[in-house]
Amino acid sequence: MKFTDGNWLVREGFDFISCVQFFRAYKTGEGLKILVAPKDLSDRAFQLDTALLTIEFTSPREDAIRVKAYHHKGTKKRGPEFQLNEEKISADVTETDEEIIFTSGKTSAKISKKGPWGIEYFYDGKKITGSNTKAISHITDADKNTYMREELNLGVGEYVYGLGERFTSFIKNGQTVDIWNRDGGTSSEQAYKNIPFYLSNKGYGVFVNHPENVSFEVASEKVSKVQFSVKGESLEYVIIGGASLKEVVGTYTDLTGKPALPPAWSFGLWLSTSFTTNYDEQTVSGFVEGMRERDIPLSVFHYDCFWMDALKWTDFEWDQKMFPDPAGMLQRLKENGLKICVWINPYIAQESGLFDEAAEKGYLLKKANGDVWQWDKWQPGMGVVDFTNPAACEWYAGHLERLVDMGVDAFKTDFGERIPTDVVYHDGSDPYKMHNYYTFLYNKLVYDVLKEKLGEGEATLFARSATAGGQQFPVHWGGDCDATYESMAESIRGGLSLGLSGFGFWSHDIGGFESTAPADLFKRWVAFGLLSSHSRLHGSKSYRVPWAYDEEAVDVTRFFTRLKCRLMPYLFESANQSAAEGLPMMRAMVLEFPDDPAAETLDRQYMLGDSLLVAPIFNEEGKSSFYLPQGKWTHLLSNDQVEGGTWREEHHDYLSLPLYVRPNTLLALGEVETKPDYNYGDGVELHLFGLEEGKTATVKIRNINSEVELQATAVRTDGKIQVSAQSSAEKPWTLVLRGISEISGVDNGTSELSPLGVKVTTERGSQTFSILL
Repeated sequence: MKFTDGNWLVREGFDFISCVQFFRAYKTGEGLKILVAPKDLSDRAFQLDTALLTIEFTSPREDAIRVKAYHHKGTKKRGPEFQLNEEKISADVTETDEEIIFTSGKTSAKISKKGPWGIEYFYDGKKITGSNTKAISHITDADKNTYMREELNLGVGEYVYGLGERFTSFIKNGQTVDIWNRDGGTSSEQAYKNIPFYLSNKGYGVFVNHPENVSFEVASEKVSKVQFSVKGESLEYVIIGGASLKEVVGTYTDLTGKPALPPAWSFGLWLSTSFTTNYDEQTVSGFVEGMRERDIPLSVFHYDCFWMDALKWTDFEWDQKMFPDPAGMLQRLKENGLKICVWINPYIAQESGLFDEAAEKGYLLKKANGDVWQWDKWQPGMGVVDFTNPAACEWYAGHLERLVDMGVDAFKTDFGERIPTDVVYHDGSDPYKMHNYYTFLYNKLVYDVLKEKLGEGEATLFARSATAGGQQFPVHWGGDCDATYESMAESIRGGLSLGLSGFGFWSHDIGGFESTAPADLFKRWVAFGLLSSHSRLHGSKSYRVPWAYDEEAVDVTRFFTRLKCRLMPYLFESANQSAAEGLPMMRAMVLEFPDDPAAETLDRQYMLGDSLLVAPIFNEEGKSSFYLPQGKWTHLLSNDQVEGGTWREEHHDYLSLPLYVRPNTLLALGEVETKPDYNYGDGVELHLFGLEEGKTATVKIRNINSEVELQATAVRTDGKIQVSAQSSAEKPWTLVLRGISEISGVDNGTSELSPLGVKVTTERGSQTFSILL
């Protein structure tokens, strides 16, 4: 929201009370409290008939400084609030005649006591941002609405990322961003997943701790500021410092919740019925059999909306005309080794058999006069479940439990964005704050049902909407994208932005949701989709089975699905890292290479985990332009070695794309390519890429229960590679030195030349041996 008219004027209708001069400070049990005046109060006469703004500093976690600014304190407090994982941090406060310094870990705030009001923020002694005089302001408009605003400084060359899954430009400078969940598709400035957290390439993050709409002006109202404002009398934000962008994201997810680890089977290929297509059990069986006949590994089958009868969504009942024996059908699919996902949403149509019960028992959102809130968008007479009502939650969960007992393994939790604000909640929550927060309650409830019924580590969603903290209930997908190369590119931007907002696992509709992609686009999107954390074939009005495009599309889908299965020892360890550290599996280049200026703006390529670089292709000609950071990179498929530190132009057929392995990498490739969940340590190949003199490469392999089965370290010194490994796997493992054509010998094993390099075979699982180069 813009309040000013250029650099000098205030827009008509706004009155400001701004922080201009320090007045008084108090040390409190929790931190520091400062009174700031809008004018000079040194004369006692000036201390009458004046306003004050109060700024409180506390620390919710080490290296994080919470700033709460408020005008009038007596405003009634109404929920909801984000559920934060706070620690009792004893911040250090030092004071001189000139300044006060508030410090948590290596992050500090320096408050000026003399001269114009201002705050400077530092990490490890280096200034990261600041808030100048008049930046913190209380604002009243002509209708007596009040707002609190802050402006944080942007330095020269500073870029802002994140703010949720945004499909606009990857760098947010110059944009106006409203944190307000909307169902706008991937081709607009609207977003399904709005997160009031941004990340700066200068090494810090800012989390605005408000579930309601936070209006950001990112170098758009004032080009050297990030401005954010909320309605009301108070504003709270957290400055997070770190030694790296990874540390900043890690601290943010410490505060708002780490992503849960999805089960290993969820990383395989998902196939959907698509949305408005006609399908019955025969159709589903034909799809499953078609994938089997074509040797395409399939892990999950998804039933979209029309598993239920039309106009009755949601009633949790199978359409008996199409599926007369749902329990038997699910059992037959499970006998083929498949997991089952079904579509749900949090809305109850008037024709649903559940509507009357829900209305009578108060399970639906109401108007102020007590009527059920309804409208005719999406479903006729649609009501919205009130998840602040414990009885409604129990009722809704009961229907999900019945489906899980029938054989359902996962739920696609669609919608959750079109949440009205002219309603009354059971617990008295502020409907304006609940608009975004509603999705947290919705997805948490469904996720908890799966966790309770199936066990820890087996729960997974396919969720569309989210707010801060929603990363705890993966997986999330990008919503309604078009079948175009442009939409494929905007999907990547959205996924990378979401990853920098604390979300670990993300997917998208391979081939695009709206309309039907030409075969060329589908094949390129398949490569991108199966080199994403999660992979789903899904569309709107047409099926997404690969043979609906052409026979080559079958070959491409088979190839990349099997490649992903072989990569699972590496991918599942990356997933464990995401869950433990709060990092995305699909990482913007700036996250892995923060010291490389060229990486700061890259949004058409990404790192999959910390070692694989993926650059999808966005044209019919198969041309690719991408950037490789410094070092000797090796193409995973062709084994070509190239020097980085430059842009590259390459041409690839449909069975390839730029897929490069980072130097000094020990990459695990499994022996199974027909499913994603297997014993990763058995018969695994450890491929060593570009190990430089004096460098170390490590690998860790877990089983599907996340227990470590194999660890190995390779060190290169004085023309010799020494490998140490500990393994509890049943089958032996092998080492492949990629790109090396010959060696002098191995002191504890045998070697042979393979098409990829030198293969070293050893006799024992746990050992140390040396390779002479």
